[in-house]
Amino acid sequence: MTRETASRPAAPRRRRADAERNVTAIVEAALAGILAGEEVTMAALARAVGVSRVTLYSHFPTREALLDAVTDRAVTDARDIARELRLDDGPAHEALARMVGSQWQTLSRYRNLYAVVVAELPPARLRALHAPLFGSVKKLITRGQAEGEFRTDLPQAWLLATVYALMHQAAEEVNAGRLSARRAGDTVTETILSALRAP
Repeated sequence: MTRETASRPAAPRRRRADAERNVTAIVEAALAGILAGEEVTMAALARAVGVSRVTLYSHFPTREALLDAVTDRAVTDARDIARELRLDDGPAHEALARMVGSQWQTLSRYRNLYAVVVAELPPARLRALHAPLFGSVKKLITRGQAEGEFRTDLPQAWLLATVYALMHQAAEEVNAGRLSARRAGDTVTETILSALRAP
């Protein structure tokens, strides 16, 4: 084997590394633009990142694919934060309060993204992207029911849906100016705990 032949695999690895950097840059730029309230078009995004439209579309053939990746980035952020909350410690209602408070801060940060993806991504896809967070809340609800803290007279799936519906409704209320962003976290936490509390 010649030295030239031995060095050939480096080119595909470099291309893969370049592609990964492009994807990361595209997703981060799209997220930053959306959070800033900008209208993020594919053409403007390609210019902002410094890639050709051909390169952009090779990674994200549709705007929906791009929003899917951006939403996954935000959900990953929320999931990483949730891992630091020690949700197995203390009573279930206290752990859920920590979870809701933490996730509200994340959701509040991503309110503009939420408004965009709700309008453009299918509901089933949004739910699938949130699945890891649903799992954490479901575990807390199950523990709370076993400990007698949370109600068992309603289906668990309904209680889980209620948690997320209330959080997303709070985001919409803040966006609409009907609820103070400063008070929203405490308001949604208390509302959720009241809804789940055993009679």
